[in-house]
Amino acid sequence: MKSFDTRTYSISDFAEWKSSGLLVLSPAFQRRAVWTTKAKSYLIDTVLRGKPMPKVLITQSLVDGRSLRTVVDGQQRLRAILEYMSDDFAVMRTHNQEFAGMRYSDLEPKKQDEFWQYEIGVDVLFNTDLSELLDIFARLNTYSVKLNGTELLNATYLGAFKTTAHELGHKYAAYWREAGVFTDSQLARMGEVEMAADLLGALLKGISSRKQIPAFYREFDDSELDVEHAATLFEEIMTTFAQIYSAEDLRGNNFSRVHLFYSAFLAISSLLKGTPVIPLNNVTLPTVTDANLVPSRMRVALDDMSAQFDVYTSKDWTGIIPPDWQKFIQGSRRATTDQGVREARSRFIAERIAAA
Repeated sequence: MKSFDTRTYSISDFAEWKSSGLLVLSPAFQRRAVWTTKAKSYLIDTVLRGKPMPKVLITQSLVDGRSLRTVVDGQQRLRAILEYMSDDFAVMRTHNQEFAGMRYSDLEPKKQDEFWQYEIGVDVLFNTDLSELLDIFARLNTYSVKLNGTELLNATYLGAFKTTAHELGHKYAAYWREAGVFTDSQLARMGEVEMAADLLGALLKGISSRKQIPAFYREFDDSELDVEHAATLFEEIMTTFAQIYSAEDLRGNNFSRVHLFYSAFLAISSLLKGTPVIPLNNVTLPTVTDANLVPSRMRVALDDMSAQFDVYTSKDWTGIIPPDWQKFIQGSRRATTDQGVREARSRFIAERIAAA
């Protein structure tokens, strides 16, 4: 039978309990406060944007006629909120440009009121003894799905690269979903964020293996200006890609396959912006004219490539496949993410767009 109540309390409730000595944030069995300022800023951004956060679990008991509340799960979240209200840290620009550098006292009165009124879901236990609390806390840390690589990076980093990869991935998730680049289950495991991080890293450092994604998170965690510049390029390329293919038109095309979308995106980036540098065999960037880079002409070149790929890979094809096509097909069939194969695929696509 259910042994807890589900309630909602505002931040002002927690602040009042804390000031009255009726809120215990560090029970003996809890993990100690280990959040970085980045993590705290990211949480405050969640509150300022009015987005939900996970529920808090507390136990409530009567002590000297007053209700004492002990936090079983969520003490680091509450501690960060209370510290922000004490002006102990400011919001980072990486997380929120509107409130960048602002402490709680810097907020306009209306925004302060909204902050106080922000509601947090709470599960409340009553008069629960220590052994029961320990059992509940252990269960909270047991029932979780093993995180994949992108989810682990999401849980570890909170800087410029992670934040931007999330924003870009979420912005274009609907397009990629409708185009068939990702399924719903892949989006549920942050496939769109992995794609955005992979492409963003390529715009920053050039084409590399997908295994390098964690290194991008580490290297560019604090490189706000570099990441912003790459994000601007990312959005320009995606705008062009959407002009070439609507999501509906891209669905079913070979370039809706994740590894070929990656290569086509960077081929277009190389031709339009000269970044990342893809060594072109017989076509150099200066020879590419504006006419070649009109979306409709690029569409013709990409459609022709996709159709020719289907012809050469058909069971009915018995003719000779040109050597360059053989290499491209081999690299595309394996869907490998090795740097060399990725460079070759992007170069192959770029040369054909440039020569259209």
